[in-house]
Amino acid sequence: MPSSRAAAACTGPGSGPCSCCSTGVGATTWRCRSRAVSDISSNSPALAYLTTDYPNVSHTFIRREIQGLERLGRPVARFALRAGTVVDAEDRAEDDGTTQILEQPLSRLAVQLLRGAARAGTGVFRALGLAWRLGKASDRGVLRHLAYVGEALVLLDQFAAAGVAHVHVHFGTNVAAIALMVRRMGGPSYSMTVHGPDEFDAPIGFSLGLKVEESAFTVAITHYCAAQIRRWVSYEHWDRIRIVHCTVGTDWFDAARPVDPEARDVVCVGRLSAQKGQLLLIDALASACDRGFRGRLVLIGDGELRGAIERRIAAHGLEDRVELTGWADAPRIRERLLAARALAAPSFAEGLPVVIMEAMALERPVLASRITGVPELVESGANGWLVTAGDVDGLCEALLAVDRADVDTLRALGRSAQEAVRRAHDQMTEAARLEHLFDALPALAAREANGSGRS
Repeated sequence: MPSSRAAAACTGPGSGPCSCCSTGVGATTWRCRSRAVSDISSNSPALAYLTTDYPNVSHTFIRREIQGLERLGRPVARFALRAGTVVDAEDRAEDDGTTQILEQPLSRLAVQLLRGAARAGTGVFRALGLAWRLGKASDRGVLRHLAYVGEALVLLDQFAAAGVAHVHVHFGTNVAAIALMVRRMGGPSYSMTVHGPDEFDAPIGFSLGLKVEESAFTVAITHYCAAQIRRWVSYEHWDRIRIVHCTVGTDWFDAARPVDPEARDVVCVGRLSAQKGQLLLIDALASACDRGFRGRLVLIGDGELRGAIERRIAAHGLEDRVELTGWADAPRIRERLLAARALAAPSFAEGLPVVIMEAMALERPVLASRITGVPELVESGANGWLVTAGDVDGLCEALLAVDRADVDTLRALGRSAQEAVRRAHDQMTEAARLEHLFDALPALAAREANGSGRS
């Protein structure tokens, strides 16, 4: 059963005012389970985060971002359309404090929808017109976008009950469309973080330009990401685009240790899907083993390509060289990375995988595809190996380089990797950048209301 977050930010176990803090679950997230959404308004957060599914095994960076803001003293209410896949203990605690609107009973949703419609008034017609416009551009069609209007009405009611003045959305896909609809119906302003690659695969279908131009600001996670957004936005609106990186928690840096001389594993973490490139990594491993590769490949994750990957492993006779673990929580991933020589990230398309940052924080060099924003962090010869995406021979050579590198080289690469991620992806530094953007919202709204535009 989804619940709603208490209004006062926790400052530490036992520090109150929420009795849930005494459980020692954690110091930086709200976990009060006893209050309803309507109770938040007595001391309400002005900021809400909205995602499609939260918490989720692949969205730990969102949790870190929220926690960083709360450490700076800004309360954040969590909203999601639906529940995600939860395996991590911290995510289970987050799940208890997230309002997941589509997980509610239909009777409750109906009441919220009607209240939202009453609040929106004629704004409903603006949202319906927007749904038509977005749906005609999208391969999801108009009917799907009309359903989004219903979700937007529920959120309009929920945001009002929680006293939300601004909504920050992760991903410029359907959830950003819903936030835009809420805004058109008189709800809170919104901003969003765009990660890619999905938004850049279909920028017209996702109406990316419109979503950016109507946002208070849009965050790009890398310079590459910002450049792609600019392609679809009139230059008059480029000043809305700001770079804020995803981050790594201090616990990853604290857990770092040099590569073990006996370590032979190469670890790959991610959904088992075509986009992640694991099938070609298996092919590259087969070639590398024929040339004397001594290690093993550990695939952490699950997904639609698991069966195909298992068949490819069997076809190459690599059953004793590849381990498929399924999904794992953060402590288990950390343990496997610390036991490895390097991380492999052979994706065809990405934003900037957080697992790359996590491995580098642990002083593990990274073997990655030279795509999107990855070269902004991974440098060949400095902290890892970059290969052309889809190049099996290049992957084979990189695997052999990992296997043949002496321990001093691996450790030097690892130290450089940690320094690079500490410079660019510190949790509190990036949280402060976001905090500055949120702090500027009232002044920005006043300038735009007066017709003076942005500075």
